[in-house]
Amino acid sequence: MSGFLQQLPALLGVVIGALGSYLAVVRSDQVRSRRETAARWEERKLAVYADWARALKRTVTLTYRVAAHLGNDPHPHPLTPAAAEPLLAEAVSARDPAGEALLLLGSTEVVDKARAWVVAVLEMERFLREERRDPAAWQELLERQRAGREGYYAAVRAELSLPPGHSARWPLPPVSGTR
Repeated sequence: MSGFLQQLPALLGVVIGALGSYLAVVRSDQVRSRRETAARWEERKLAVYADWARALKRTVTLTYRVAAHLGNDPHPHPLTPAAAEPLLAEAVSARDPAGEALLLLGSTEVVDKARAWVVAVLEMERFLREERRDPAAWQELLERQRAGREGYYAAVRAELSLPPGHSARWPLPPVSGTR
C-alpha cells in the first residue's frame, strides 16, 4: 500500500493534467465555434445588404432613364414611362423579398438608413409618375437619394467593420432645358 501512496501524487498530477487539457480543448472549441458562427452570420448579412442595395439600385436606374425621357436627367438611355412601368413593377417585386431579409438580419441602424434611402427613391418614383419636367427639383431628389445611399453604405460598413468606401459621387453634365 505504501507504494500506492508514493505514486498517488503523480497519479493525481496526471488526472489533473488530463482534466485541464480536456477543459482547455473544450473551451478552445467553443471559442472557435462561436467565431465561425459569427463569421457565417457576417457573410450572410453582407449578402443580404448587397442584395437589397442591388434591388433598390435597379429601381434607381430605371428612374434615371424615365427622368431622361422627361428632360430631367442626362442618362444616355431614356425610357418612356409606359415602357418603364412593367420594369419598375418587376424591380419593386424583386425588392420586397430583399427588404424582408434586410428586416430579418439587419441591425436597427442599417434598417433605418435603408428606410431613408428607399423613401427618397419612392419620392423619385412619385415625381416621375406625375410626369414632372423640373430638372432642378429632380436634382434635389437625386441628392437625397445619393445621401440615403451613402448613409446606408456607411451603416453597413460600420456594422461589418469594413473600411470606408468611395462615395460614388462624380460630376455629371447638366441637363439643358426640357425635351
